[in-house]
Formats: sequence, structure tokens, C-alpha cells
Amino acid sequence: MAFQELLDQVGDLGKYQILQMVLIFPTLMMLLCQIFLENFTAAIPGHRCWVNILDNDTVSDNDTEILSPDALLRISIPMDSDLRPDKCHRFIHPQWQLLHVNGTFTNMTEPDKETCLDGWVYDQSSFPSTIITEWDLVCSYQSQKSVVQFLFMTGMLVGGLIGGHLSDRWLVEPARWLIINNKPEEGLKALRKVAHINGMKNAGDILTMEGLRSSMQDELEAAQTKTTVCDLFCTPDLRKRICLLLFVRFATIVPFYGITINLQHFGSNIFLFQVVFGALTALVRCLPLLVQNHMGRRTTQTVFMFLVGLSILANTFVPQEMQTLRVALASAGISFAAASSTSFSIHLIELIPTVLRARALGLDTLASRCGAVLAPLLMTLMAYLSILPWIIYGVFPIMAGLAVLLQPETREMPLLDTIHDVKNNKEFSRKVKEINSSVKMTKV
Repeated sequence: MAFQELLDQVGDLGKYQILQMVLIFPTLMMLLCQIFLENFTAAIPGHRCWVNILDNDTVSDNDTEILSPDALLRISIPMDSDLRPDKCHRFIHPQWQLLHVNGTFTNMTEPDKETCLDGWVYDQSSFPSTIITEWDLVCSYQSQKSVVQFLFMTGMLVGGLIGGHLSDRWLVEPARWLIINNKPEEGLKALRKVAHINGMKNAGDILTMEGLRSSMQDELEAAQTKTTVCDLFCTPDLRKRICLLLFVRFATIVPFYGITINLQHFGSNIFLFQVVFGALTALVRCLPLLVQNHMGRRTTQTVFMFLVGLSILANTFVPQEMQTLRVALASAGISFAAASSTSFSIHLIELIPTVLRARALGLDTLASRCGAVLAPLLMTLMAYLSILPWIIYGVFPIMAGLAVLLQPETREMPLLDTIHDVKNNKEFSRKVKEINSSVKMTKV
């Protein structure tokens, strides 16, 4: 609470804070664009087996001029269960009899088929070239697309671990963190900088070392003890909080990336899907800020997580032909996933004390990257059951929603500064509940 008083003097939401958001936005956009680019660079176009009689340019026109391309396709490629040309098989020999009587014969044996031994022919109307067409990642090799995406996400994980340490050399550290970590001079300098940018001209008289020490005496005394990542697990309360937080973050990211990097699963017009999903994701980010003040942190996040899981599970059993419904459910899923991510971030900040918050955010980023790595890898399970990855995407957020209920409610609670505050916060929370219950009884 003492730091909040200092923050009020320098301006808690002014030009400085807005400038920070504006500067970080392009970086986030570049990262997101690179991730979502997978939907286009790894798109799977329509394809069929290459057949000599249809695709060999050296075949004389006189050999096939009496037959149309559709007729040649019919005698060369079998039909799948949806009565469309099979994507992964061809007839060993041309089936000329299929040109007669609509290709139906009684007592006719199944023609011999084989896999695409000579490669594939791709539909280039939407995507002239992708990594799929470049490396023939279709049919029995289709699972390798997920492996490629897995390696890309793994690179992000490794880069985050390395870049996280390098960024400490040039990023401006938050004033609150500096003060709590026994760097009051640097923290005071940062506060004066914020006050100057926000136009708080009289703040310089208040922001002195004496005023800082008197207002944050307890926090500064607690800061004499150095903290490490291990301190997040030193007490039962903190250990429970951080473990649940890491699981919830992991379970939130898995379905988010499961949807966003597999747009082609919901229909063919992925260009439109990308615009719609991007717009919805941006719009709903502010929704938790409005809902949490009325429903509380836990309830809001649990509701969002349940809606994510239910929308994905419902979509799993919707036929491919009902694309409008599939897109609507996917849009709801991605929206609720984005909202739950915002809700989670607020809850994390309020659950972890300031002295450990930076380290907790580091572990949070690690859990997030692990979820992003697992999301594409789950798609390899389609080789065993086509809906299995989507069932897992749906179950994860529901489990996370239940885990959120094990966390304490932090609405209207003071922001924690030290490890000792975690214990005091429990006592303060108990008193607030008693006051709220007595107020309700008085009203009745």
C-alpha cells in the first residue's frame, strides 16, 4: 500500500505508461505474426497422386485426346468415402471399365491400389507454394508438419530462455522491484523519470530518499534478505500458488495455440479466419477487466476456462459440412482463451509478492512456451484417432478451471510485497470475508 501512495504522486496512468504500451505493441505484433504465419506457410492444399497418363508432359496428345481430364482422373484415382478423389492412393493400372455404366458393376472386385510412389499433384489456386508442397508432407508424412511446428515452438522456448537473461542488460527495471530489491536510489530515479514524463511537476519535492524510506520502511527491511527462484517453493502457501499457476498457464496456452495454428481444420478460407480470430482476440482482452470486479478473480477465470473447453469439445463432434457452426464455435473458443489469459495475468500479479514476482513471471513464460511446444505435437495423435488432439485441447482448460478454484480470491485484497505478506494476506482476507458477510446480514 505504501508504494501505491508513491505511484499516485508520479501518475499511475499517464504518458509514461501509455508510451510503454505503444513501444511494446510492435514487438508483440511481430512475434504473433511470425507464429500465425504457420497457417499459410504450412497450409495443406488439395492434392492427389501423380499418374503418368494424366500428368506426364511427354505423353502424346494423340494418346489421350479422346478422353477428358475428368475421365482420365476417374480411371486413375479411386474415390474416398466422401466420393472425392483419394489423396493418398492411385490405381495400379487404369480402370477403363469405370467409364461405363457410371462405373458400377455387380460382382466386381475391388481394383488394386497403391500409394503415391511418384509424388503428388497439388492445387495451387490458393497457395502456389508451402512447406507442405516443398517437402511433400502429406498422407503418411503429414505428421511431420506437426514436428516442424514443434521445432519452431521449441526454438521460441530456447530463445526465450537465452533472451530473458540478455534482456536484463538493457531493459529499464520497474521502480517497485528496484526498491524492494534494495536498490532505492535507482528506484527513486525511475520514479522521478515517470513523474517528469507524466507532467507531475510537484512530485520532485515528495520523491526524496527520506520520504521513500519512511513510506516503505517495512518493505525495505524485508528486502535485506536476497530471494531466489527456490523461495517460490519455500512455504506451503507459495508452493501451492506457483504450482497451480504454472499448470493453469500451461493448460491455457495449449488450446490457444491448438486453435490458432490449425485454422485449416475449421474450413478452407483461412485468410478470413485469421482476420476474424485476430479481431476477436484483441477485442475480448478487455472483457476480464470489467467482469473480474463483479464476479471475482477465481470465478471469472474458471468460467472462461470452462467455456474454452466446452466450445472445443462441441466443435469436435460437428460435421465438416457445417462450416458456419464450426467457425462460430472456434471463434468463441479463441475469444474465451484470450480472455482467460488476461484474467490469469491479473490473478498471478496479485498472488505473488513483489520480491518474487519477476521470477514467477519467468517461470510463467517457461510454462507458456512449454504449452506452445506441446500444442502442435499433439496433432501427431491424429494418426491414431482424428479427434483425439481436439479432445485433449478441450479437456485441458476444463481441468485448469477446476484448479483455479484452489487458489485464494484476491479481489479487493492489497498487493503483496514480501513473502511475509502472504501469511498476513490470508488473515486480511479472512477479516474482509467476515466484514462482507456481516454487511450482507445487516442489509437483510
